[in-house]
Amino acid sequence: MKFVDHVVITVRSGDGGRGLVSFRREKFVPKGGPAGGNGGAGGSVYIEADPHLYTLMDLRYNTLHEAGDGEPGGSNNKTGKDGEDVVLRVPPGTVIRNNATDAVIGEVVEPGDRLCIAEGGRGGKGNTFFKSSTNQTPRHAQPGEDGEEKEIALELKLLADVGLVGFPNAGKSTLVSSISAAKPEVADYPFTTLTPSLGMVYVNEYTSFVMADLPGIIEDAHEGRGLGLQFLRHIERTAVLLFVIPITETDLGATYEQLLHELREYDAAQLDKPRFVALSKTDLLPPEERSLLPDVVAEHFPPGVELLPISAVAQIGLAPLKHRLFDAVDTEKRRTAAEVASS
Repeated sequence: MKFVDHVVITVRSGDGGRGLVSFRREKFVPKGGPAGGNGGAGGSVYIEADPHLYTLMDLRYNTLHEAGDGEPGGSNNKTGKDGEDVVLRVPPGTVIRNNATDAVIGEVVEPGDRLCIAEGGRGGKGNTFFKSSTNQTPRHAQPGEDGEEKEIALELKLLADVGLVGFPNAGKSTLVSSISAAKPEVADYPFTTLTPSLGMVYVNEYTSFVMADLPGIIEDAHEGRGLGLQFLRHIERTAVLLFVIPITETDLGATYEQLLHELREYDAAQLDKPRFVALSKTDLLPPEERSLLPDVVAEHFPPGVELLPISAVAQIGLAPLKHRLFDAVDTEKRRTAAEVASS
């Protein structure tokens, strides 16, 4: 199924039912009092996180969603039936925005999270509601309130543990397909990865983590150039960043700094995450040079940057890479859990 991570839809909640003007008509009760019931409430529209979904494809071609109207009140003080709600199921990690103002309405992150995005109108009061000591026979009732209509944008941010960051043709897709069952969709032009994909990486029988393969970043991607801006948002929810830089680059340090720059300009907070550099395509080097690679190129990177030489094609360095990433993901999750517990 094709990955879809952004859709715009229109939602309408139901109108409330009108209240009824009615009087009791019973034998031997010549002057029955008011008996008009209240109208039912209109149905609301909800967004709910469904862990079985990973794309917004279901909503791409079904763009209008209307909840049911409330029914009018009935005689004998019967309240009208409420309108039927509409529940739109989306993948966890979906952000809901008002498409007109771009304001965030909310987001659903955990499975089962539910958010009301259009509340149904209240039902009108029947004439019984207006009975008082000074008005024994009220002859008016309320109409139901109108529902809401909104155009909303749904934006999916992938929930992954490790996000791959790199320029086109750096070897990200080859890497994720080599260490997981994911098969990224690629094409023969600079923006190689067409759509984001998730891969489950198994470190051993009991441990695993999720890796996200994202379209390549290009210069000024944070300003909307190329495909980069569309998918930079997926990096926001990852716990660890893995920069993939091929050893064929003429200036490894400059490439790394350019990637940092694009992330910094998009969202500087992303640079607070643990990050590693995978030096890809090392199968192009002789074995004796390959073993010395991290020390040889270390001077091109800032102090403290951990370099991991790999070759996805030749299956070189993949096991150490998986273990190192898992350790970092596990540490980050424990740190986040501790912060939540203490807050």
